Amino acid sequence: MNAHEIDYKIFGEEMQFVEIELDPQEGVVAEAGTFMMMNDQIKMNTIFGDGSNQEKGILGKIFSAGKRILTGESLFMTVFTNDGLGKKQISFASPYPGKIIPIDLNEFGGKFICQKDAFLCAAKGVSIGIEFSKKLGRGLFGGEGFIMQKMEGDGLSFIHAGGTMAKKVLQPGEVLKVDTGCIVGFTQTVDYDIEFVGGIKNTVFGGEGLFFATLKGPGTVYVQSLPFSRLAGRVLAMAPKTGNGSRGEGSILGGIGDLLDGDNKF
Repeated sequence: MNAHEIDYKIFGEEMQFVEIELDPQEGVVAEAGTFMMMNDQIKMNTIFGDGSNQEKGILGKIFSAGKRILTGESLFMTVFTNDGLGKKQISFASPYPGKIIPIDLNEFGGKFICQKDAFLCAAKGVSIGIEFSKKLGRGLFGGEGFIMQKMEGDGLSFIHAGGTMAKKVLQPGEVLKVDTGCIVGFTQTVDYDIEFVGGIKNTVFGGEGLFFATLKGPGTVYVQSLPFSRLAGRVLAMAPKTGNGSRGEGSILGGIGDLLDGDNKF
């Protein structure tokens, strides 16, 4: 199935959203919880899977939906279709601070591999599936486990990741070493593996984990500066340990500063 051809604009800096323009009868498929706003006469329809295997009947739909359970996503996705006569706009928002990246699958040989929670939305007709790791070490220690997401087809997809995004185009044989949690996605031509950091001091006291991800070209790699797991870990580390206590941030006086500036809670 050929994907629908859609136009788009990305707005914002830290908390971005993408506005997609749909011609009559064009559609876009999205993850649950990413919808932001839309014009009138856009029809919303919840479906099994991604809607790319509708010609395979009920078994095809169930198989497509079942694969999504392995990535930790919902069984269902939502298709938004323009049922009006003119152009209509619909917007999808990023779930946390970061960047939205358009991925034109035509430019990457019809396939792009990304972390499990990176997918935001795509033109209807793009297949959202799973990619199994064929290497034991990568599956056990690579940060993403044995399963990643893959997007296949000939249309536009949109992925999201945390912080600032870096795009690296690797030449044949060129190797990039990355923190395992900072990988957003890469093209199918990239060889993805892991490498032991090495050294007793690096391993015990380095604080960077035991393994690097190694990405070998040719191909394109997207890297994020702030993985959501790292952001969540910092928030939890700063959260009060008991009751409604405060860590005293923002004041060198700690609890006394909270009392003076009105943040103290009784």
